[in-house]
Amino acid sequence: MQEPLLLPALVFLLSLSGAVIQKTKASCQCPENASCVNNTYCTCDSGYTSGSGQKLFTFPLEICKDINECQPPFSVYCGVNAACQNVEGSFYCHCVPGYKLHSGDAQFKSSSENTCQDDTSSETTQGGKELQKIVDNFQSLLTNQTLLRTGERQEISSRATSILQDVESSVLETALKTPEQKVQKIQNSTMAVETRVITDNCSEDRQTFSLNVQMNSMDIHCRDAIQGDTQGPSAVAFISYSSLGNIINATFFEEMDEKDRLYLNSQVVSAAIGPKRNVTLSTPVMLTFQHVKINPRSKKVFCVYWESTEQGGQWSKDGSFLISMNKSHTVCNSTHLSSFAVLMALTSQEEDPMLTVITYVGLSLSLLCLLLAALTFLLCKAIQNTSTSLHLQLSLCLFLAHLLFLVGIDQTEAKVLCAVIAGVLHYLYLAAFTWMLLESLHLFLTARNLTVANYSSINRLMKWVMFPVGYGVPAMIVAISAASRPHLYGTTDRCWLHLDKGFIWGFLGPVCAIFSVNLVFFLLVFWILKRKLSSLNSEVSTIQNTRMLTFKATAQLFILGCTWCLGFLQVGPAARVMAYLFTIINSLQGFFIFLVYCLLSQQVQKQYQKWFREMLKSKSESETYTLSSKVGPDSKPSEDK
Repeated sequence: MQEPLLLPALVFLLSLSGAVIQKTKASCQCPENASCVNNTYCTCDSGYTSGSGQKLFTFPLEICKDINECQPPFSVYCGVNAACQNVEGSFYCHCVPGYKLHSGDAQFKSSSENTCQDDTSSETTQGGKELQKIVDNFQSLLTNQTLLRTGERQEISSRATSILQDVESSVLETALKTPEQKVQKIQNSTMAVETRVITDNCSEDRQTFSLNVQMNSMDIHCRDAIQGDTQGPSAVAFISYSSLGNIINATFFEEMDEKDRLYLNSQVVSAAIGPKRNVTLSTPVMLTFQHVKINPRSKKVFCVYWESTEQGGQWSKDGSFLISMNKSHTVCNSTHLSSFAVLMALTSQEEDPMLTVITYVGLSLSLLCLLLAALTFLLCKAIQNTSTSLHLQLSLCLFLAHLLFLVGIDQTEAKVLCAVIAGVLHYLYLAAFTWMLLESLHLFLTARNLTVANYSSINRLMKWVMFPVGYGVPAMIVAISAASRPHLYGTTDRCWLHLDKGFIWGFLGPVCAIFSVNLVFFLLVFWILKRKLSSLNSEVSTIQNTRMLTFKATAQLFILGCTWCLGFLQVGPAARVMAYLFTIINSLQGFFIFLVYCLLSQQVQKQYQKWFREMLKSKSESETYTLSSKVGPDSKPSEDK
């Protein structure tokens, strides 16, 4: 379902809050890797800490950073002959080379319950050596990602399919060569393997076998492991790949939808049985995956398997089902054996339908008012000066930006078109804010020279700088942004700027700078006016001039900048109220401009009255001419028959 349209002013809000907010939880908006507390505050999840160091926070640009438990001041102690390894949101311990756990596990958390022993204390079996050799041989293929990524999509998927099948066959073959070694575990930096050989046809009471590698596990029923009436030993292999998911990622999903922003949130694992390579099971196999990113904020979770196709391979959902999920793990089951993974989709921020209605109504009125204001500034000769030129350019920029936002913000199907729309919106909104800055500058210069009768110096200055600055500076910013990272224009949700790599600051940076400068100008203008009012005599015209300037200064702060700052206040309990205020006020920005600069201007009122009288006079003359043409001297009255 397509995301509902937001008001144009919400571009700024979405840029501000969307830079770190991935999803709205009730009235609490928290950044990634953070959770809501009492619908009021945010707190970083376990394994993360806030950039400010605060446990509870409401600032929308706060960032939750991963805690490195392996470095001071934490420095987790894993025990003798063991090392700590930090991962995103967590950590684990592992034995240093030459040592291993008695249990055979590759990772552990508590040093009190696990001791790394000398690997040479027990003789390494021939089967273990062969299995280690297989793992090391395939490590060179998996680490050589350039080899896999240089080809086309079909070539990459075909090569990955071949690697998966070859590893499974080699591991099972090696395990069956040494049936006396019932359990074998081998691991290196790219993959981990556990094999189990069954020779007693499930004579034990245990009905399922559990295999564990790299915090992932598989539970398979004994009947499926022995493959019916097989006379010889049977083997089960469970393999986990650390980096293969970077190559056969979410883009290989058969139902890939760019709007879902799919990503792989687990390691790729393979499950196989031998000597018969049966893939269909009587009882579904249970697979437990550890998340690569802890606490995923996602509504859509897919358990998928790697399906071999004529084109090479792809991720498919057929026969794989989601059982449960928490912050750190996902449990799936499958009716067949293959290679598996977990895909997740970051869902779009939910929108309030009432805000959409307010947007349509307010924006329609605003567009009409901006058009009327622009026509007034163009056609009304009595008010044309430097000030109205600034008003005109601001009205035109806002009108075009709002109109393009309405018709183009959701045109995400065509990537090139969406990128162009995003770039034009970026330029138009930056231009609008730049003209707001010029308006404030002109007001400050006018206030400073309030007692000067000749304003020609101010007018000459503004005429020289306003067009190069008003349209040139935004063009430079957009040109630099487009030249450096053109692919970050247009997202899967809307035709706007990506949040990746801080690209959104190409808009937020200039806007925040303009807010700050406008606020300084506003305070300076009021300080100047306050001093002028205290020294003025009772001359009415001067007092009226000063009062009008004060009114314009207040209106300018309210119309051209202040209300956009409401985007910063949409946190905590008042977030919903601020969202409605932000939407209502900014959707009516064009109406406020028309009201202040046209309807409340005495010169414009007189011009409107003049136009209205001329229209009535023209209409009256037209009606008189029509009537006279019907009863003129050449016309003859009709005769009664």
